[in-house]
Amino acid sequence: MSFGEGELGTIRRIGNRFEARIERLIGHDQTAVWKMLTDSSLLPQWLAPGELALHKGGPAKLNFPESGTDIDSVVTDVDPPRVIEYSWSSKAEPERPLRWETAPVTDGTRLTLTLTIPDTEDIARTCAGWEAHLEMLAAAMEGVPIKFPFDRFKAARESYKALAV
Repeated sequence: MSFGEGELGTIRRIGNRFEARIERLIGHDQTAVWKMLTDSSLLPQWLAPGELALHKGGPAKLNFPESGTDIDSVVTDVDPPRVIEYSWSSKAEPERPLRWETAPVTDGTRLTLTLTIPDTEDIARTCAGWEAHLEMLAAAMEGVPIKFPFDRFKAARESYKALAV
């Protein structure tokens, strides 16, 4: 599996941080996409068990039992059904802001994911992980949830390494 021109997101360095931006066109209305992004009962279908508050300062908690990763953060921005932002980290870790934005378009919803991480971390791995979760999100939106697609993750990681130079 390989990725063609325009299939990947973008990466840029801003000071001592990386910022990645990944966009997808999802053939469902904004309300349905927003629900999949934020409804605690739906998160396990494409991300992980947890809860995301729909108010600023509320909890953003996700548990990934296979990897042992626990996200224990707070919602830093929310404007339903357009924006939710929280840090992809736990309390003792550096801030890794993650921002989901949705916008209605003719054939569904434009979903934009913006990630920011310290430049000491592996941005290619981070982007590849989100590519895999976006694949899972697309499948869940169609009512056929899938397991984490490791082949997509591995291919995306190799492709993102070339962008992160």
